[in-house]
Amino acid sequence: MVTTTENPPPSPAQDPQAPPRSGPARRWWRRPWMAPLGFVAVMFLAFSVPPYLTGDPAASRVPQPAGFSAHYPLLVAHVLFASIAMITCFLQVWPWFRQRHPAAHRYTGRVYVFGGVLPAGLAGLVIGAGTPFGPVIAVSNVMLALLWLSCTVAGYRMARQRRFADHRRWMLRSFALTFSIITNRLWGVILFIALSPALETTFKGDETMFTWTIAGLGGWLGWTVPLLIVEWWLERGDAAGRRARARTRSARPRVPISSS
Repeated sequence: MVTTTENPPPSPAQDPQAPPRSGPARRWWRRPWMAPLGFVAVMFLAFSVPPYLTGDPAASRVPQPAGFSAHYPLLVAHVLFASIAMITCFLQVWPWFRQRHPAAHRYTGRVYVFGGVLPAGLAGLVIGAGTPFGPVIAVSNVMLALLWLSCTVAGYRMARQRRFADHRRWMLRSFALTFSIITNRLWGVILFIALSPALETTFKGDETMFTWTIAGLGGWLGWTVPLLIVEWWLERGDAAGRRARARTRSARPRVPISSS
């Protein structure tokens, strides 16, 4: 007679691929990061979008490259579709909205993908490659557009396959890339202040090279830092989940199984 032990299979509630349970939602004001995020997004859009509603290329904050007549209309399309992506992305990551209004969450998710990221990312891929601010920011723009499109499409496919844990992971990456335009501007201000004393020494008074350097560094830091923070956050959550599952397995009573 041999006696062995075997753990029962995990319940659906412990399945990492199961959809979130519809338990009591936390009050919206108990998510202290949502209000500042929404305020910053609204202020950024209020400052950035109006110049591109005039139809006047002279009002653009990005100069049009010579010989690239399609740059301005593509830039306007990118700005408008990216604004839709930013607004709907805010709703997508708002836990209260997602839990209380699941149907609206799914609808705004489709708007985010098809009415925001896809057209904005494709337009950004073209204008990013043709930027007038040098090759360093051009490479950053192309990488950002490709990753933005890839993460968003992957997140949408995971949702269609009902792989909700993977959907959340990919959409958090997409969220970081969507809002990286804001951190890009913040890095630009920081770099301008930090490098201005070196304009006459390191840059030999060359304002074009000075501008290209700030644009290149700000572009790369703008999206790589938020993406790394999200990856750290996801890895920390995975580690906590592994520890919780290990504690659950160790505390679970073992059922003897007899075999001859």
